Amino acid sequence: MFTLLKRLALLVVGPVLFLFICIAPRFCEKRRGFRSWYWRLVPRSCGWLLWFLDIRVEISPTAVARMAADENSIFAVNHRSHLDGFALLSNVPAGKWVTFGAKKEFFSNFFVGRGFRAAGLVSIDRARGSDARRHLAEAVAAMPRRRSLILFPEGTRSGEEGLAPLKAGVVLVARETGRSIRPVVISGSDRLLPRNRKMPRPGVIRIDVLESFHCDPEAEVDSDLERLHGEMSRAYAALQAQA
Repeated sequence: MFTLLKRLALLVVGPVLFLFICIAPRFCEKRRGFRSWYWRLVPRSCGWLLWFLDIRVEISPTAVARMAADENSIFAVNHRSHLDGFALLSNVPAGKWVTFGAKKEFFSNFFVGRGFRAAGLVSIDRARGSDARRHLAEAVAAMPRRRSLILFPEGTRSGEEGLAPLKAGVVLVARETGRSIRPVVISGSDRLLPRNRKMPRPGVIRIDVLESFHCDPEAEVDSDLERLHGEMSRAYAALQAQA
């Protein structure tokens, strides 16, 4: 009965949370300190949404502490389903600021485009790789050290058993800006919300936050990508073994 009541309440609360996340920046962008309080409330909103969906996120105190102490980094996150961003954001500590890179097409959308820009999301033009990377590097270089850009270096939701090959952009931007890479691994979200499913199943998503990854500017980019992929793959396999 309690689960049924939560589902009914979600019909009201879900749209309100969505509107807050996507629309609030349109009306509050010029208020002093807007992004500070907005990015504190977004994780709470994501946590409420997951609670209504009966989705629990398992993350160790060590992983949370790594995010809390993190600075001057780029987050590299594997991508299993549309739940990944909600699960990660719901556990970002209050003192850590993050933002996302989003497809350029979203920024021309009348409903969410202005809100995305006001919230500080970074536009990515996938059709123009070199221009997109330069724009990302410029955006990251202008960010405070405690704010991190979240990238999904697989490029899209992976349908493979393990991690898909990583695209070079995350390493190239890290090298150009002098930032480290903070690998984040998510497991289980694809079982709760597979492709073509509209409503997620209840269940558990597991997240691990790894030690900082430092690029080797003397090595080939492919070498850094291989090392990063190896570290994330081992952590992903460990999370899968807990299921």
